[in-house]
Amino acid sequence: MRDEEMSTALLAWYDRHARDLPWRVGPAARAAGVQPDPYAVWLSEVMLQQTTVAAVRDYFHRFTTRWPDVAALAGAEDAAVMGEWAGLGYYARARNLLKCARVVAGEMGGRFPDTREGLLALPGIGPYTAAAIAAIAFDRAETVVDGNVERVMARLFAVQTPLPPAKPELTALAARLTPARRPGDYAQAVMDLGATICTPKSPACGICPLRAPCAARQQGIAADLPRKQPKKPKPTRHGIAYVGRRADGAWLLERRPDRGLLGGMLGWPGTDWREDPPAEAPPAAVEWRDTGAEVRHTFTHFHLRLSVRVAQLPADCTPARGAFLQPGDFRPSDLPTVMRKAFDIARRDAGMR
Repeated sequence: MRDEEMSTALLAWYDRHARDLPWRVGPAARAAGVQPDPYAVWLSEVMLQQTTVAAVRDYFHRFTTRWPDVAALAGAEDAAVMGEWAGLGYYARARNLLKCARVVAGEMGGRFPDTREGLLALPGIGPYTAAAIAAIAFDRAETVVDGNVERVMARLFAVQTPLPPAKPELTALAARLTPARRPGDYAQAVMDLGATICTPKSPACGICPLRAPCAARQQGIAADLPRKQPKKPKPTRHGIAYVGRRADGAWLLERRPDRGLLGGMLGWPGTDWREDPPAEAPPAAVEWRDTGAEVRHTFTHFHLRLSVRVAQLPADCTPARGAFLQPGDFRPSDLPTVMRKAFDIARRDAGMR
């Protein structure tokens, strides 16, 4: 089967089986002349980076309800956006989301560039995101390659080279199949195929629209591809979180620096996270009690074990770090997941009730 025939077969399958996603204009609507909203496409693509569709749905709905267009998002307070982002992880994305919205709203009259090159010039938009927005929002014939696309290409052409070295080869194969007509729908079709049929485990080859030309299926190795290089074991780092509450109910919190892990997010004062046991570094000169419990959390590059100390702070407490937030100004849901885990431990502790 020729490249164009495979693309046509996949588009025909997409027209019947496209996933219904809140940020997507489906095939029927596109055929009726409805155009995708670049703001929705951009927002969803940023949220979906290293995150699942299931996890993103509610976040996307909350964001677009609160900030329905790029101008509204550009005018939002940083803390409000970071709070709504809490739980999605990779918090640099949220900071870049605001930077990008403000550039588009302020310097571009609220209109996103309609080319890959123009999109690449915006904060937080890399090659994949630029290609996805250009193809999906503006129907540019750009090659969109995510993990789903890599898996489909590796199996369709029986690519034996392991990832990540195989990425250039898989991208070149994906480019071969990207059609000039309906490239945005095609990009979404390949991603849908990888997400629903050509899945990482137990691919449903019997109902795949590309089962006939699939070289990996013919060789009986579809489930083994794409091959991957062995991962290096993640190191474990240790730290201490200090959860303090004043007699009037106010919590002692600090905002992390903009740069670095969890940048710009609210959190509990604490130590650095190191592979060796941390030295105590309490934010206030009071007695901090070890709860005997620890947070266990995994980031992309390391595991974290975070001991939790608690203290009831006096009314005249002057902390060396952080600031007090009254209960009405503090929502546990605004905390990143690792800090929310520490809060849950402290709240269960008898001394913090």
